[in-house]
Amino acid sequence: MGPWLLLLFIVGDILGAGVYAVTGQMAGYVGGMLWLPFLCAFVVAALTALSYLELVTKYPQAAGAALYTHKAFGIHFLTFMVTFAVACSGITSASTSANTLAQNLFQGLALNGVWETADETGATVSAVDSAVVTAVAMAFMVLLALINLRGVGESVKFNIVLTVVEMAALTIVIGVGFWVVLRGEGASVSELFSFDDYQDMGLLFAVTAATSIAFFAMVGFEDSVNMVEETKDPERLFPRAMLAGMGVAALLYILVAISVVTVLTEAQLKTIYEEEGRALISVVTIGAPDFPIDKVFPFLAVFAVANTALINMLMASRLVYGMAKQRVLPRQLAAVLPGRRSPWAGIAFTTALALGLILYLRLADPGGNVVGNLSSVTAFLLLCVFAIVNVACIVLRGRRGEDVPTFFTSPGPLPVVAAVLCLYLAGPWVDRDLIVYQIAGGLLAVGVALGMVTFVVNRATNQDDADPRYADLEHLDVDPTDDPR
Repeated sequence: MGPWLLLLFIVGDILGAGVYAVTGQMAGYVGGMLWLPFLCAFVVAALTALSYLELVTKYPQAAGAALYTHKAFGIHFLTFMVTFAVACSGITSASTSANTLAQNLFQGLALNGVWETADETGATVSAVDSAVVTAVAMAFMVLLALINLRGVGESVKFNIVLTVVEMAALTIVIGVGFWVVLRGEGASVSELFSFDDYQDMGLLFAVTAATSIAFFAMVGFEDSVNMVEETKDPERLFPRAMLAGMGVAALLYILVAISVVTVLTEAQLKTIYEEEGRALISVVTIGAPDFPIDKVFPFLAVFAVANTALINMLMASRLVYGMAKQRVLPRQLAAVLPGRRSPWAGIAFTTALALGLILYLRLADPGGNVVGNLSSVTAFLLLCVFAIVNVACIVLRGRRGEDVPTFFTSPGPLPVVAAVLCLYLAGPWVDRDLIVYQIAGGLLAVGVALGMVTFVVNRATNQDDADPRYADLEHLDVDPTDDPR
């Protein structure tokens, strides 16, 4: 890939379900200052990206965080936990996307006269029960599994098409905001700097909580390191493309946030949290009621969200397959379909976890924010992984010999700053629901249990190198559909 293809790929990896899923939840914390958490999340993500760039130009293999952790610390259990946490983040992200997709789908149908009703303000909303929304989200996860079983891999050119659609949908939201301003009906500029303490947390902790939520919209840049081996002159092009791609995504998010504040009233910003993944539809519907674009926008959102879910489940199932091939998970999870070579066991395992998550959240917390909690689990897992990667960057920098060529170095102590910021956003003071930590802990406990079973089975069968360990970590993320046979 050249610089422009790489840039669009990175932008497409970051854009997607995130901004649709979390914008409403963030507004419920900071009101008019909605743009600030997006900016803060971009800063933390960019600092972490600098560490990734230093490491990926030193180790240009596709294993990502697992490889850097293993090179720095050499502790197989830590490498295992980082790898499994990344896989789980893909599962929770896809589950978030599935719920967001279902909500946008039914809201789009309602706006087009199907299953519609009116809320207390008179706005058109979906009359479909939350149980039906959950059922559709689960059915979508099954559909993704069937697509993955056919061995459909990610194509860079197809990703570009999807990226253009995602950017077009966000451009509509931004355009609606400007249209409202041109009509003289929008909020004043001072509203963008007005902090509304809806949760009674104070400015610092409210912005912190909103930033930890916004971080879900910035993740995806770390997946782009898997394309380093497909890039021309990666040492020169990759740093520029990654930072530029993150900047483009952050700019779009901030403009979307400004449009949300411009279109919605203070009372609507306070209650938009309850709309979960439908927040941006409200912006388009309220801001441009005389244009039919509000009837089309929900389906553009569905398209963008579906792309995110597919990419995440492809990644998660491939990681589980790779871990099973490395014999740190039960070898049965490395089973592939004859002919197509699709990792059916890994796909079935990750899909089962996703279905269980969606159902558990709906049953255990019927009145809770399913999209918000699932996105928070994703952000929490990746913040922990990013903290470890930043520390690994410092450790590996200290081991670099004078004769080793240096292509990119994160300036000075920035990896330490990034690690501290990631840990700060992962802390309990960001107003996460207890169920978020329960889900994250439960997922990692599943991984530990499977790892222990693998250890016992390996010992019992007297296999060579019986302890669960990574023997060929550089090729952990090999796609079984690319089998040369």
